[in-house]
Amino acid sequence: MSPTAISAASAVPGMRRNMVTICAMTATIMQALDTTIANVALPYMQGTLSASQDQINWVLTSYIVAAAIMTAPVGWIANRFGRKRTFIICSAGFTFASVLCGLAQDINQMVLFRLLQGVFGAALVPLSQAVMLDSYALHERAKAMSIWGMGVMMGPIMGPSLGAWLTETYSWHWVFFVNLPFGIVTVLGLMVFMDETRQDTKLRFDWFGFGALAVAIGALQVALDRGEQLGWLGSNEIIAEFVISIAGFYYFFAHSFTTDRPFIQFALFKDRNFLTGCIFMTVMGLVLYSTMALASPYLQNVIGYPIITAGVLLASRGCGTFVAMMMVGRLMRYIEARTLIIVGLSLTALSLYWMTAWTDQTGVPEIVTISIIQGFGFGLVFVPLSTVAFMTLPDHLRTDGTSMLTLMRNVASSVGISIVIAQLTEGGRRIYAILSENITPFNHALQMPDVHSMINLGTDKGRAMADVMVAIQAQIIAFSQDYQLVMIFILCSIPLAIMIGSTKVALRKQATGPEHAVME
Repeated sequence: MSPTAISAASAVPGMRRNMVTICAMTATIMQALDTTIANVALPYMQGTLSASQDQINWVLTSYIVAAAIMTAPVGWIANRFGRKRTFIICSAGFTFASVLCGLAQDINQMVLFRLLQGVFGAALVPLSQAVMLDSYALHERAKAMSIWGMGVMMGPIMGPSLGAWLTETYSWHWVFFVNLPFGIVTVLGLMVFMDETRQDTKLRFDWFGFGALAVAIGALQVALDRGEQLGWLGSNEIIAEFVISIAGFYYFFAHSFTTDRPFIQFALFKDRNFLTGCIFMTVMGLVLYSTMALASPYLQNVIGYPIITAGVLLASRGCGTFVAMMMVGRLMRYIEARTLIIVGLSLTALSLYWMTAWTDQTGVPEIVTISIIQGFGFGLVFVPLSTVAFMTLPDHLRTDGTSMLTLMRNVASSVGISIVIAQLTEGGRRIYAILSENITPFNHALQMPDVHSMINLGTDKGRAMADVMVAIQAQIIAFSQDYQLVMIFILCSIPLAIMIGSTKVALRKQATGPEHAVME
């Protein structure tokens, strides 16, 4: 049975499709949560596992690197062995590895089990997206991507607050045990309700291409993850990892363009909509995760909220995303996808512009309002983008396409986080040095009676208070510059939306041949 036939057969309403949708969503939520939920538990793990700061960071690095490397071959594995079999094995493996992580007794076991978790978890998001696309007809795909997008977007947004609550209420072990019920539901549901796709036993694996790409991506991810900690190009390790990554990408592309069966099917990028989808998914990965990486430390370190309170405030962004995704599937029947994407990016840029004015005195109503607007903008972009990317892509390339889209988003998120954290750290130091130059006994502002009574540079208490105030102001300005940087990046990407073809006519096609609808 061909993938097209399976797609047509499954793109009908009914209990089977609903159950497959639930299973795809549980897999998506399970993997998306795990990218961020463990971060807040690291200090607790460090004590229990008797690990140093450098060692405990490998709990995150090992997962990120393994997931990045194994995302690339997901398309080949699913085409060779069947999507259902691959999905079930990866879901079961991810669940089992999660339980092992919760039972880990030392740092070596934890890193090993996190590697396994990353290996099996890499396939969950691209396979769930491919399953959702095949389960719905073309005119219903916007709705399907709305449902699927909720899992992808809500996972990283809700992860920190859920992780904080589980760690504070129970222990860090439950950060991993929480995956067990999701995994059981996913595996059992897929075994019962999902249809298998055709297996192409003649496919041959391009080991050289995969090896070169794995080395390139792995070295790049390690460099991005450890760069801030080791001082970037001031560290020989980071320099070596960048050199290895460049060499790996060189050999990968040189091999791919000269072999008959390259590891990556470059026919994907001949489709204009898919290429545009990759570009904007890179933008989304960079913006979504970088703003998340900034928002939590701002609320905790600058304003001073407890981690659970900060998580609740950040959850308001998830509310905005949820509302947008509920609406956008219906809106795409009447409004062009490129229009929704432009509006969503504009709202996101506007929210970042407002965030550049945040201070340590910013109130809860303003934080919640701006977070909701930002989340709404994310939702307006993500669903049309996920729909447009596969609108004209041939069915036999769909699984490869979802893998590539996920890989682009993951790499972009690592790059984005590394850039904003590096800018935050270095910017904070630079601004602190500039502000400190003006904190002298000869500054007339500090000689005013009201100020001098609080900040007397002639006393230890006064100097300590001045140091704290300067440090906070330096952090506020550094965060503002980071938000400004991300805002400028979004504004520069908006004109690229003209590359997206018209979608309104295609999405309004009904059951009579929806799979053959063409773009205007």
